[in-house]
Amino acid sequence: MGLMDILLIVIPSTLLWAAPLIFTALGGNFSERSGVVNIGLEGLMVIGAFSAIVFNLTFDNTFGNATPWISLLIAMVIGALFSVLHALASITFRADQVVSGVAINLLAVGAALFLVKFIYGKGQTDIIQKGFSKIDVPLLSDIPLIGPLFFSNTYYTSYVAIIVAFIAWFVMFKTPFGLRLRAVGEHPMAADTMGVNVTKMRYIGVIISGALAGIGGGVYAQSISSDFSHATISGQGFMALAALIFGKWHPLGAMGAALFFGFAQSLSIIGSSLPFLENIPNVYLLIAPYVLTILALTGFIGRADAPKALGTPYVKGER
Repeated sequence: MGLMDILLIVIPSTLLWAAPLIFTALGGNFSERSGVVNIGLEGLMVIGAFSAIVFNLTFDNTFGNATPWISLLIAMVIGALFSVLHALASITFRADQVVSGVAINLLAVGAALFLVKFIYGKGQTDIIQKGFSKIDVPLLSDIPLIGPLFFSNTYYTSYVAIIVAFIAWFVMFKTPFGLRLRAVGEHPMAADTMGVNVTKMRYIGVIISGALAGIGGGVYAQSISSDFSHATISGQGFMALAALIFGKWHPLGAMGAALFFGFAQSLSIIGSSLPFLENIPNVYLLIAPYVLTILALTGFIGRADAPKALGTPYVKGER
């Protein structure tokens, strides 16, 4: 197997596994840039995956091939609504943001599994018939060398995730909204003095994070797992949070880190078909993404400075 053959396997697989992480890490970026820690990304992915699969199974005969995309919109809305619980606890009631995020994770898994059992009478849903499928991008897939590597045998959702990352960068650093959002995460009192509504901006940041994490869960469920069960989302939300920190709270950095973790995840699936990994026991490939996550967060990436007011509730008039 030559280098080109290896790349033809590795690159599309990396893009597939990275897409849900990119969406979710970008969501975490909006929340944490506003000053609200969002440990609940895992739970928001769970609720997004559940919503997408249930909607897909219910309406696939109604919407046909558009069903997966409409299901993503439903996952986005449900994720946004679910994140309001975290915003309410963390911002309005000034609860510990880490504890609130953990509660969101537990609530999402418990509620989703209860509803699956209630609706389908078993511990998992049926397999969806209308999921995202591999495509060759017209015209771009015909480009010599680059086309087969990056635009063949992959999914539209991967390209959408990358485009959204650049949009998030533009919004975060090139618009007044982004400036206000970063201001309330760095120095909320100064922002408040300049007329910025800190509570409103933090609510918006958390709700956007829920929407994007919901999309991440929906993408994962409809392109990788094709159903929903207790094991559909198993650590991807925490991996996305690690990608956010690895990327130093920057949208493009988070995207790059998500691609790295997507590559690590893909090795557990395609590793046995690669000549330099075929003799490694599969269990080591399965734990590789989580080991790399730990290494990324223990100082191997250099100093990563979080927003200065991250995790600190703001009380108007108090320093």
